Amino acid sequence: MILPGIGEAGQRAIAAAHVAVVGCGALGCGVLDQLARAGVGTLTVIDRDVIEWSNLQRQTLFDQADAEAGTPKAIASAKRIASINSNIRVVPLVSDLTPENAEALLWHAATPTVLLDGTDNLHTRYLLNDIAVKQGIPLVYGGVIARRGMQMTIRPGSTPCLRCVFPEPGDNAELETCETAGVLGAAVGIVTSLQAAAVIDLLVGWQPDRPATLTEFDLETGRFRTIGLSALAAPEQRAGCICCGQQRYEFLSGLRSRGTVTLCGRGAFQIPARESRIDLGVLAGNVARVAPVRANEFFVRITPRNGVELTVFADARAVIRGVANEGEARALYDRFVGA
Repeated sequence: MILPGIGEAGQRAIAAAHVAVVGCGALGCGVLDQLARAGVGTLTVIDRDVIEWSNLQRQTLFDQADAEAGTPKAIASAKRIASINSNIRVVPLVSDLTPENAEALLWHAATPTVLLDGTDNLHTRYLLNDIAVKQGIPLVYGGVIARRGMQMTIRPGSTPCLRCVFPEPGDNAELETCETAGVLGAAVGIVTSLQAAAVIDLLVGWQPDRPATLTEFDLETGRFRTIGLSALAAPEQRAGCICCGQQRYEFLSGLRSRGTVTLCGRGAFQIPARESRIDLGVLAGNVARVAPVRANEFFVRITPRNGVELTVFADARAVIRGVANEGEARALYDRFVGA
């Protein structure tokens, strides 16, 4: 409250705010930790995955017990945040953000004040951009790989959106992932601090006329730079943008469907959710007759053979690890869950 630009009024605004964080991996963990300690009143956490040992190097809300239990990241982060600041409300949602459920999930607790991108796949990032522009809600974007990172704040109507700066997501096969390039925890910390600062600035109305910029850095070379985006912010420039200019929300409408998603860093495949839900208890009982099963209230984990895991959630979504390709992943899903 003694910081210039915040004060008591700013702290009240922070306490009244609702920040929806999509993705609770490295970026999501770091930002959630800082926002909880800053006193953000409501935090919605949306994440589809469970905690693994390899996450602990950079996902700072989790510990070894979480990895041993294979706890869903959204659930574990909510418990950790409650131990940091019990006065704030945390809404954990174990789900994959899709065009069909995105707005319902993000508005599950209340209208978000700010959206925050903590994801690791391009499709979800562009989906969030569509929602932010359509609903007129600020989006704080961040990305990190190896020793490099970037951050940008999107204020619909006054700054460029993600598609103004990066019109197309590109080919995932051509991009580095945490499996091929690794992630330095220190680089994660820089990006999450930039994101958390951006969120707080938005909540308290600090420097609302600040020019649009993209901050990027490379710890290997020691280079930090801020790229001005004012030229892209001009109305005549934004008019040509598919999203914020033409108001064509291709990712939100489902026009740019992703199908099965390859998850970052583990050679794993995800089968998307279906409209009908699964009785996890019944599934566990049925599969236990033919394969080892581990079940709890959140998921059923099946081990068809050594080195292969099939984790099925109540919304019929599944993550298959240890398989060579999408076809093998779908075959296992059809075998144990049904087409």
